[in-house]
Amino acid sequence: MAELAQSGMCSPWYAAAAANTTTKSVQAWRALVNWVAILFRLLLQIPRGTPSWAQILSFVGLRHTLLFSPSTASPAYKPLAIDPPIDGPTPDTAPAPEPLGKLTVVLDLDETLVCAYETSSLPSTVHSQAIEAGVKCFDLECVSSENDADGRQKANHVTVFERPGLREFLKQSSEFADLVLFTAGLEGYASPVIDRIDVDNKLIHRLYRPATVSTEYREHVKDLSCVSKDLSRTVIVDNNPYSFLLQPLNGIPCMPFFAAQPCDEQLMGVILPLLKHLSLQKDVRSVLYEKFHMPEWFEQQGIPTVKSTP
Repeated sequence: MAELAQSGMCSPWYAAAAANTTTKSVQAWRALVNWVAILFRLLLQIPRGTPSWAQILSFVGLRHTLLFSPSTASPAYKPLAIDPPIDGPTPDTAPAPEPLGKLTVVLDLDETLVCAYETSSLPSTVHSQAIEAGVKCFDLECVSSENDADGRQKANHVTVFERPGLREFLKQSSEFADLVLFTAGLEGYASPVIDRIDVDNKLIHRLYRPATVSTEYREHVKDLSCVSKDLSRTVIVDNNPYSFLLQPLNGIPCMPFFAAQPCDEQLMGVILPLLKHLSLQKDVRSVLYEKFHMPEWFEQQGIPTVKSTP
């Protein structure tokens, strides 16, 4: 009985052991079959090309994302989207502003570029002071519009003083401006004077008294529309403001020049810098209005003008 009891008590342990042994055998066989399948799959990859390490590790079940797959290692990263093309130029590729053409500068002659005196009536002290101050001058014989008692044209002898810096002013301003000389003087006098001061032919055009017009308020007015159709890029330099009463927004009134005042810096020190600044403006009239307010000045003289700026 004891043997039977002992036998009955031990039989479950033997049964469990036997079952455990059978399970391990099955697992071992499954593992062996899996490895054989892996080897078989590797052999199938050989004709297609050598498998990569990533593929081998994948076949055997090892994770390799950190070593071989940066994209999967950083799932939150997204490449920057390429912006679609924008219609029109970008700031870096914006076209440069259209270059401005040359400024048109209309210059008066007497008391603006030169001053002239009849040689016979010129005080010797004035002549001497001007020469000592370094002012250039020359004597000239000009044909007069009047006739003498015998009916022949009279010839006038004049002494002409050049405003300090005149030659250099013409040279520098001609680099950025088309220079036009417009004088109310007669051609017989003005033309030989211009020939002497413009030795380098910086002036592109000359206009004399017949080109001026008469108005209700003044005679010998210089109408700039006969010089240029683009008044936004046209200025006139004249010691007589009434000369540009038809276009007050285009005028630069300068101080008159006399030989008795030889120390003069108007051309190089005042007019030239202003012209350089105006040459960079698309429309000179607004700048000149803010500087001189010529329409208001004409109104103070009893001459109504258009005050509005362009």
